[in-house]
Amino acid sequence: MTDVPVGERKQLAPPVDDSGPLGWIRRNLFSSWGNGITTVVLIAALAWILSWFLDWAVFTANFTASTGAECRGQGACWALIREKLRLIFFGTFPYEQQWRPLLAIIAMLAMLITTSDRRMWRPWRLLAIWSVGSFVTFLLMFGQIHIPLSLFLAVALVVGGVGLAFRQGIGTPLEMNAYRALAAVGAVGLVLRFAGILPAWKLPITPFSYVETGLWGGLPVTMILATYGLLFAFPYGILLALGRRSNLPLIKGLCVGFIELIRGVPLISLLIMASVMLPLFLPTGVTFDKFLRAQVAVILFAGAYIAETVRGGLQSLPKGQFEAADAMGLNYAQKTALIILPQALRVVIPPLINTFIGFFKDTSLVLIIGIFDFLNTANQALVDPAWAGYPGEVYLFAAFVYFIFCYSMSRYSKYLEVELNKGTRR
Repeated sequence: MTDVPVGERKQLAPPVDDSGPLGWIRRNLFSSWGNGITTVVLIAALAWILSWFLDWAVFTANFTASTGAECRGQGACWALIREKLRLIFFGTFPYEQQWRPLLAIIAMLAMLITTSDRRMWRPWRLLAIWSVGSFVTFLLMFGQIHIPLSLFLAVALVVGGVGLAFRQGIGTPLEMNAYRALAAVGAVGLVLRFAGILPAWKLPITPFSYVETGLWGGLPVTMILATYGLLFAFPYGILLALGRRSNLPLIKGLCVGFIELIRGVPLISLLIMASVMLPLFLPTGVTFDKFLRAQVAVILFAGAYIAETVRGGLQSLPKGQFEAADAMGLNYAQKTALIILPQALRVVIPPLINTFIGFFKDTSLVLIIGIFDFLNTANQALVDPAWAGYPGEVYLFAAFVYFIFCYSMSRYSKYLEVELNKGTRR
């Protein structure tokens, strides 16, 4: 190398500072002439759209009009939302009793928020939360509940059977005998009940006036269909996914056929079948509530999609996890519940929440069988001739409510994904 005299060395410019907010802006928005021009154009377009929207939605909006005619020639007519707020949220539920669906919404939200706390993820805690929350919700909506003896017997059978399956080889002899007694009482009691030996006893709880499901509407209907549809579809979908991976040809074939059949038809067709065709196959005098039929259709449809999502998670696990669980001497139920499913479900959290969000919005399809959910009761607010001509305000308000629920689920999904993957991050 040839030494260069100090006075003749080329002076280099100092490095560009890429730290801090200005550095981020320079690096991501103005890294080249093309990026800079694009950024300026987009910012100008967004500023124009935002200024127009604020002028329409806030500065020139009418919040106090008594009829739609008073809003003509102005901005947004939010007075329509104020006037029709009860109809949008509660539908045709008796006006003087609309505090009941309001409290039912609060009860469901409290139940969901409490369940989202990982400290509550214990079987008996979850059972207590959902039992109390569901009882309060349906008592407020119906006003009167008659709990049949068969339900108590079915609960005893399920609790005893699940306890025997998951606590085998782990629980104390006293605990296992208690589970056996519960399962035996439930099974024998159901047989005697269906044989007509036990009476059709019911526990009546009637604190309020009865309101049939035909008068339900609005946000409570959307939340009940989505919450309880996914609540029952989730374990049912897991069973379908496990059945599809079974080594028994009959079980695998039935699960594959059922999943493909349900996924191969639109939800509207299932709703129509449940509402119109199902009663034709029932014995004379036997009928099911239309709301219950819609709920069952949602459960069947959601379960098939959840099954495929869970199956993807099961297939992602290495074979060594199954072999390790077998080496520990766990039975099938313990291996699946304690080793396999926790890992599989952790992998598929994003697609599962995506499925939940999709079905929350799909509840609007129940209009096809005459059930008015939140979107459809919002649409009914436009039927009044005094407020005709303002669909934008109504649908924007409905979209805002849907966005709150869907965005909350999305953020919780992100939080849950981070929390459950702390042990795997490097």
